[in-house]
Amino acid sequence: MSFEELNLIAPLLEAAKKQGYAAPTAIQEKAIPPALSGRDVLGCAQTGTGKTAAFAFPILQRLHTTGSTNGKRPIRALVLTPTRELAAQVAESFHAYGANTGLRQTVVYGGVGQDPQVRALTRGVDILVATPGRLLDLWQQGFINLKSVEALVLDEADRMLDMGFIQDIRRIAALVPRQRQTFFFSATLSSDILRLSGNLLHNPVEVSVAPPATTIDQIEQIVYIVEKRDKLSLLTYFLEKKEITRALVFIKTKHGADRVVRQLHRSSIPAKAIHSNKSQKDRERALDSFKKGETRVLVATDIAARGLDIDDVSHVVNFDMPNEVKNYVHRIGRTGRMGAAGTAITFCSPEEWALLSDIESLIRQRITIAPEHPYRSSRAYWVERPEEKKANNPAAPLPGVTYKRKRGSGRLIPTRWV
Repeated sequence: MSFEELNLIAPLLEAAKKQGYAAPTAIQEKAIPPALSGRDVLGCAQTGTGKTAAFAFPILQRLHTTGSTNGKRPIRALVLTPTRELAAQVAESFHAYGANTGLRQTVVYGGVGQDPQVRALTRGVDILVATPGRLLDLWQQGFINLKSVEALVLDEADRMLDMGFIQDIRRIAALVPRQRQTFFFSATLSSDILRLSGNLLHNPVEVSVAPPATTIDQIEQIVYIVEKRDKLSLLTYFLEKKEITRALVFIKTKHGADRVVRQLHRSSIPAKAIHSNKSQKDRERALDSFKKGETRVLVATDIAARGLDIDDVSHVVNFDMPNEVKNYVHRIGRTGRMGAAGTAITFCSPEEWALLSDIESLIRQRITIAPEHPYRSSRAYWVERPEEKKANNPAAPLPGVTYKRKRGSGRLIPTRWV
């Protein structure tokens, strides 16, 4: 299918061509036609599948064909995102897609001064992209009026719930007209997500391009068994390879991210960190440098795991295993975007093997374990499918290992080192 077959107007077709989009992605192909007809959309899609365009194109077409761009502009479309970075990214997409429509858009989020945002709002905008906290703050000050909103978007809705925005979302939903078109996109469809979507959507079309929590086929996934103390040396070893052209490295903690960046600098590997202790300006500069290719390595906490659309990330490195296993999917989704190939490297210490098992259960596949590397743990033999080796022989348990009996099969499974 082509974009022309989706019945998009000429300004949007020109924008898609300028962005290099040869054909719509699966989520765009499924979501755009019902959205153009005015239906609410409940979408479940992996990150990197092109879902921003799936709601941006229908909204731009609706606003362009049904309203004037002259005079005072009320906010007619509102897009809510969980993080500042995603808000900025979505706003950039609306700017690019709507370049030929005459529509105005702006973005508001916390962490920066509000004065430039207020000036943009005062001039009038058609499309507002916002994080919930700053939106409500500006509304309470009287700078935002949502009574003319025709289209409401909740992007990364599952992440917003994880971050505790449920009450803010309900407050904002009460501020927009009941007669509106609503787009609700989430990477997962938990019971909480379905309950929230049921309160916000009216007779929605449900579109899905993959089962929840599956990983993208183009991503090669490899696990390296390494002692925790050797992870930094292993990371340096990898980043010295020329084939790693642009790497996004995920760390559990903010201090850990800064420590890794300092160590990489000592090894003459330029890197920048992005996490919540950084000012918004510092985060924007780090992202901009990474996007432009000026910095080859971006070290991030999970704040960057969702919604960032960065071209040509060749490798994602899970320096630390994620605290929540579902974040594994969101992390590695930073590579292999829009059909491109990518590699996800995960460093797993023997103590973290239970998390590896949980991740494999979530994605419903085994991840390849690298057989050899310079910093391979001497305990790797135990992590490599222990339930298929010593753990099947109760008479010969491994020393220093605590076991539990697996429900159903009765097999002994190692739980932790002691």
